[in-house]
Amino acid sequence: MSVFDDLVGQDTVIQQLRSAASAADRLLRGGDGTGMTHAWLFTGPPGSGRSRAAWAFAAALQCDHGGCGHCPSCHQVSAGTHPDVLYVRPSGLSFGVEQTRELVMRAASSPTGGRFRVVLFEDADRATEAASNALLKAVEEPAARTVWLLCTPTAEDLLVTIRSRCRLVTLRTPSTRAIVEALVGRDGVEEARAVEAARAAAGHLERARALATDETARRRREEVLAIPARLDSLGACVQAAARLYEIAEAEAKESTAALDEQERADLRAAFGEGATGRGVAKAVRGAAGALKELEERQKRRATRIKRDAYDTFLMDLVAFYRDVLAVQLGASVELATGDHDADLRRVARSSTPEATLRRIDAVMECRRRISANVHPQIAMEAMTAALYLG
Repeated sequence: MSVFDDLVGQDTVIQQLRSAASAADRLLRGGDGTGMTHAWLFTGPPGSGRSRAAWAFAAALQCDHGGCGHCPSCHQVSAGTHPDVLYVRPSGLSFGVEQTRELVMRAASSPTGGRFRVVLFEDADRATEAASNALLKAVEEPAARTVWLLCTPTAEDLLVTIRSRCRLVTLRTPSTRAIVEALVGRDGVEEARAVEAARAAAGHLERARALATDETARRRREEVLAIPARLDSLGACVQAAARLYEIAEAEAKESTAALDEQERADLRAAFGEGATGRGVAKAVRGAAGALKELEERQKRRATRIKRDAYDTFLMDLVAFYRDVLAVQLGASVELATGDHDADLRRVARSSTPEATLRRIDAVMECRRRISANVHPQIAMEAMTAALYLG
């Protein structure tokens, strides 16, 4: 099993990355390195596996056998412990210039024991304008054995000057069949449940895995998809928006509560809390500033998780209304929300295709408002009212 086996439905990308890893090996041995470059841009829709592809390529670059999946280097990259692979995933909504400058300095050093110094920057589109300019300088003039792997949904999410210096790797949405095979073969999911989850996820592998294996994720999706059929008054619209807000808050709390507490405990221990001896009391008092900074980072992380939860729920609604439109037009397409057939047909009969398109626009407008820092509950109240009015 190689490191590329986890890429579902991406045969062309696998071939491209294997070829580049072979070119990198030739380059290290003093041969022709055609096909290898110092900067790569991985793009693809959510769930296509762009970060997973970057991880696989990072492992292949460090492996003497092009990503065998068995050697210590492959295992270290997979575990996130390889000393020469710097992994960056912004925990907040943006990635600042100071963080970028620190990353650039670390990237400029020579490999400590690996073949390359690899920087894997997931969600590089979250870099601020100043951070992007700092990143540009590093990508323009990298160290001899430094390789940058940037991940974004689309190439247009980065400065044109950055993407022009990167080799593009474009992933596509995996087919339902490919996701089903992955869930059944790798996760041991029953085929019927795997098919249902794959259709519901609309090509998003991790979402499909969550729906197939996590009862809480399935229950929350059910709540979201039940909303359109229940919007029979403006009061129901307000209640639905409040419930969506509550679900996102609960998901963020569940995702971060244990980690937040562990980080606070580790920080207090690092400053000597619970210890005895000279200077301990002063050190513990000095932890107040560091603790406050940690809490700010945790708040930013929670905000991002809530934003991601809102986005997941809103895209579930888009999928529902897309299926309503397909029913109204008699289109022969796979329905992502076919498990709600009765609600789909009820909503389809009670409205027109034009009204359905307006409802889809209302959901997308809600996404834009939340990303522009409108309070989520207010944005969703406006959305549910628009869904009710058609």
